[in-house]
Amino acid sequence: MSEALNELGNLIETRQTNAVRRFEVVNGELIVWIIPASIPGFVEFLRTNASCQFTQMIDITAVDCPAREKRFELVYHFLSMVLNQRIRIKADISDGENAPSITDIHPSANWFEREVFDMYGIRFSGHPDLRRLLTDYGFTGHPLRKDFPTTGYVEMRYDEVEKRCVYEPVSLTQEYRQFDFMSPWEGAEYILPGDEKGDIK
Repeated sequence: MSEALNELGNLIETRQTNAVRRFEVVNGELIVWIIPASIPGFVEFLRTNASCQFTQMIDITAVDCPAREKRFELVYHFLSMVLNQRIRIKADISDGENAPSITDIHPSANWFEREVFDMYGIRFSGHPDLRRLLTDYGFTGHPLRKDFPTTGYVEMRYDEVEKRCVYEPVSLTQEYRQFDFMSPWEGAEYILPGDEKGDIK
């Protein structure tokens, strides 16, 4: 299987030299890194080429790596029913950089691209209707970015006086607790609640 994926990777790299940066077979999966601007043409090649036939788009997602110069890694998954093989495509995107939409090639990409925009803030040029998909209309920020606060920025509640939902800044009812998942048999470096009684003589 690994040999067949390497052959496929070599074929794709040879035919798409302007798009492919490199490829690798990891854990029995073919991963191809490409240039963001070449995404539509590359996806069309994967769909129509007789040696590929990756006609099923499975998913589009992203990974946030704030320490990198190109912060986001855009990830596409495709399936070839004919070859019974999968391929993962990755493209590095800078914060604020637009990625080309593939909705003209795979209409099902519409919702996936909206989800990536909603969760990460990555915009897709040429998308017919790039709106938030999972969060509310007035939502601030993008929840799957690593710098997004775990509590969010605002919270919504139903106000009995105004008889409607209102947005307010987040207010925590209690302070965060620090959880230590170390086994008590390994010995904690601090006094556990109740242990102070053992010092009484």
